[in-house]
Amino acid sequence: MLTPRRLAGRLLTALGTLAFVLVLNFVIFRAMGDPKHDLARNPSLTEAAQEALIRQRGLDQSTWVQFVRYLKDTLGGDLGTSFITNRPVTEELLTALPNTLLVVGVATVLASLLGPWIGLLAAWKRGRARDTLLTQGSVVLYSMPSFWLGMVLIAVFAQWWQLLPTGLASTPGSTATGLAHAADVARHAVLPVATLTLGLLAQYAVNMRSAVVDTLREDYVLTARAIGLTPRAVRRRHVVRNAMLPVVTVIGLNLGFVLGGAITVEALFSWPGIGQLTMEAIHGKDYPMLQGLFLLSSVLVIAMNLAVDLLYGRLDPRIGD
Repeated sequence: MLTPRRLAGRLLTALGTLAFVLVLNFVIFRAMGDPKHDLARNPSLTEAAQEALIRQRGLDQSTWVQFVRYLKDTLGGDLGTSFITNRPVTEELLTALPNTLLVVGVATVLASLLGPWIGLLAAWKRGRARDTLLTQGSVVLYSMPSFWLGMVLIAVFAQWWQLLPTGLASTPGSTATGLAHAADVARHAVLPVATLTLGLLAQYAVNMRSAVVDTLREDYVLTARAIGLTPRAVRRRHVVRNAMLPVVTVIGLNLGFVLGGAITVEALFSWPGIGQLTMEAIHGKDYPMLQGLFLLSSVLVIAMNLAVDLLYGRLDPRIGD
């Protein structure tokens, strides 16, 4: 089991990583360019308006003063104001995040359930036709870029069969509410969810198959079979539990990194989430928004990594020793 000392060590490591991210988040986007120069290239702003914005956003102060202000505001939950919309970054993120969590959350759940199951089925009959079919199919899906896979789904289900919409989160001009609105959103989410699910599912299936094949060679599995346990009992009690360790790592880390992977999918389907917000911030050099997005993604990765470490102690008590 996970000891208090080990838990404290994991928490301190996570906090140290977060502190490093905070510093890097400030430095990296200022290394990309000077926000004052970007404001000066905006033809819609007069010189007086540029100077007023520079003073308002504290860009006329020294780098150290800006850094201290950035730390104070960030720790207080204030991520600044968007250069593009002139709205608080926190509000923009809270508006876009539910849309991304809808797509990413459903895709992650489906992939986490189906991927390991497919990998287990393939490994349990390794070397046979079912193994070849499932493994090769997973490898093909795993190697496909998400945007290309999304384009294939659009071509088949939206253009050819005309069963699903090509993009957006709801029908333009729709006044539906309640269950009708929810059904409309769900229909528009099918293709983005399917695109992310197929990519993640293939990755989990390949990892699970490899882990199960390695586990089946372990001495304790051979012993369990020798004492007369049924194949189902061996698989449930000994194989799946131990083979899930590396798969849990991949799933846990993907929960943080999948936000980055959703950028291309959301851009392809015009889905109004974090990914589309990132594309707009990059094109508009919206430094506060980029800082907020980078911090959000980093916090998710750190949190998921910590959760995986803690979950390891439940899956394999020897790790907490």
